[in-house]
Amino acid sequence: MFLSVFEMFKVGIGPSSSHTMGPMVAAARFLEMMRASPFQFAGVRASLHGSLAFTGVGHATDRATILGLAGFVPDTYDHDKAEATLRALAETHMLHPADLPPLRFDPASDLIFDYDTALTGHANGMILMATDAQGDVTLRQVFYSIGGGFVMTEEELAAGKATDEGPPVPYPFKSAAEMLEMAETSGQSIAGMKRANEVSRNGDPHLKSGTKRLWQVMRDCIDRGLTTEGILPGGLQVKRRAKGIHDKLMAERGMNLTAPHTINDWMSVYAMAVNEENAAGGQVVTAPTNGAAGVLPATLRYYLDHVPGASEAHVEDFLLTAAAIGGLVKYNASISGAEAGCQAEVGSAAAMAAAGLCAVMGGTPQQIENAAEIALEHHLGMTCDPVKGLVQVPCIERNGLGAIKAVSAASLALRGDGTHLVPLDACIETMRQTGADMSEKYKETSLGGLAVNVPNC
Repeated sequence: MFLSVFEMFKVGIGPSSSHTMGPMVAAARFLEMMRASPFQFAGVRASLHGSLAFTGVGHATDRATILGLAGFVPDTYDHDKAEATLRALAETHMLHPADLPPLRFDPASDLIFDYDTALTGHANGMILMATDAQGDVTLRQVFYSIGGGFVMTEEELAAGKATDEGPPVPYPFKSAAEMLEMAETSGQSIAGMKRANEVSRNGDPHLKSGTKRLWQVMRDCIDRGLTTEGILPGGLQVKRRAKGIHDKLMAERGMNLTAPHTINDWMSVYAMAVNEENAAGGQVVTAPTNGAAGVLPATLRYYLDHVPGASEAHVEDFLLTAAAIGGLVKYNASISGAEAGCQAEVGSAAAMAAAGLCAVMGGTPQQIENAAEIALEHHLGMTCDPVKGLVQVPCIERNGLGAIKAVSAASLALRGDGTHLVPLDACIETMRQTGADMSEKYKETSLGGLAVNVPNC
């Protein structure tokens, strides 16, 4: 099994990888299908189902779908061009994607939030349709946004787990047990094995430039969040807090009477900065999702800015190790809140961050696996119940606590020799089973939990 670091970490836009990025990617794929089709098209339609319908407005799923059908993709998203496209659409009810004829599209009638029809493949389902001049559907495709910006067609999902069709990689581990066995046999670190796999596919220059860009986007996102004030969009009137907290922390820096637990505030503020940017629709890196995008960069920033001897030369190892763990969780369970609750998002992110931190602080493969297991285990059962369907409450603070847990998990693992009772594989399987048993009310539908117990009107 091979899942690239650039699949686990994608540059995109907020507020949600599954509800914003995924639909945009699906729409872009549908345009490619239209371009390859022999039919002549005159219009497009879309219907959103399951969690995409229930929390789609709060996650800007409608906006993302429209922009995807206009030709936008997350990695090169241009906010000003997007706004201009939406303004023109409001006046003309026409979309103009490249290499296709102008397409009729009236959001009021051609984009349907279908709350009654659940698609069978995944909680995040959507149907995209292309029509001829008479308005008859001549091309139709069901897509599922399965978390972290990953999108599969109905046929791909029915075929089972996504298969890797590339050439063989040196270390094709698909479980933590296999990962540790290969590390023991080869003498390689987890990052070393992951690096060899990446280089075998895309070469070393691509890996180095790509991981450098990922960290730059993460760091820039933190910095923007730490310097921006205001009210987040969506109607909850949630105030950005990262800048105010950061200003106070900077004022206290160097004071002799600062309490030791203040370091937790630093970890939290880095994570909150990212997730406030995400909630505002800013540029973030899925890690492994947008809703959990703050945990890993906050942990990495904590390491670089607060740990003696830390070096940016270790960033690549951090990201590679984290991606290895994230790939195991995605392959064997889920990283989708709509499928398994927030344990699959913040829990997975904490496991990835804990593993990365443990690695760059000298941990053995056994200690790294232990760190990931500790972090994931103590997120088991966490629900996804965003108030008003927005990635704000409890999501922003939850990322801060996820980062704290990640650092604590890495520290605990480094104090031991890697020997522990619960294997990471067992913890991942437990998460999968827990997600399957969890009520749909608590899986990103805003039908239970905080979403119904906190007034949000």
